[in-house]
Amino acid sequence: MRFVQDIPHPQFRIGLYAWNSKYIVKIEAGPYEQTYKVSELDLADPETVPALLDEPFLHKVAARFQEMDADWQATGERNAVF
Repeated sequence: MRFVQDIPHPQFRIGLYAWNSKYIVKIEAGPYEQTYKVSELDLADPETVPALLDEPFLHKVAARFQEMDADWQATGERNAVF
């Protein structure tokens, strides 16, 4: 996997990678990660990726991270691990 660029954001760590004819957008928050894959054929230029990460999209990403954390905490509690 080849690193292309970091995409600055105050809340998340966002990285753009290229691998196997796809661009991979990795969004990290704490111990959690969301990955989105886009065919290189769908994007003429990787510089267009930051424009796709608009506020409505990142708002949904943040909500999904909260859901991931709630799911993780719930399974830890159900199984007496946390």
